Amino acid sequence: MLFSWLRRRKRKKLIEAPFPPEWLAILEEHVGHYRLLSEAERERLRDHLRIFLAEKEWEGCQGLEMNDTVKVTVSALAALMALGMDDFHFENVQTILVYPEGYVAPEHKAIADDLVLEGDAERLGEAHYRGPVILSWAELVDNARHPGSGHNLVFHEFAHQLDMLDGEVEGNPPMPDRKFAHRWNRVMGKEYDHLCDAVDSGAATVLDEYGATSPQEFFAVVTECFFDDPYTLKKHHLKLYELFRDYYRQDPARWFA
Repeated sequence: MLFSWLRRRKRKKLIEAPFPPEWLAILEEHVGHYRLLSEAERERLRDHLRIFLAEKEWEGCQGLEMNDTVKVTVSALAALMALGMDDFHFENVQTILVYPEGYVAPEHKAIADDLVLEGDAERLGEAHYRGPVILSWAELVDNARHPGSGHNLVFHEFAHQLDMLDGEVEGNPPMPDRKFAHRWNRVMGKEYDHLCDAVDSGAATVLDEYGATSPQEFFAVVTECFFDDPYTLKKHHLKLYELFRDYYRQDPARWFA
């Protein structure tokens, strides 16, 4: 209880301080979503951003300078996802590592019951349970400036962190109640099967084909599209859009209208 009180007090002090003008300039130049928000949403985003940025440990990798541009841009995109969530700031994430470009990470892949293939794999980002979020700055910076492609690395990796909140990584983040969980399973299961069928047949898809890899990747891919190309998602997958609108408690199609 004492820790919670101290954290609330520290957060209150953070948001009562004047917002740094240099951070505002970064938002306006590097975060395209910021220009689409209402003034009330911008104010909430700035508050969420300050808390998120202050409570994480930041580390630049392979020579990347961990400056305010990187921290404010990543914080703003993560904070955008949580705008509709009551006092949630991705407390399950302690550390954020940012590489200048893609990177190579060890990979262990099971190919039989007692056989594991070990090697290296090129990565653009990763999210670890009770561990860091890892991002490629080169991959995220252009999408951050110019939303609308349906792709955003920050949305993708932090969606995985939402998925991990219950200790499972299966494409089902914690649900508000049993009724919503039933609706979630019904809509997500149907839409995931449709994407898998479309990919198998070579048909064009609104959602990134990577979402057919697994249910957890499907959740992350839909989250990307929901925040970055919501109008298209709503037009072609209305029930899926409405499901994510109610989960995130936001209506991003309105921003792009």
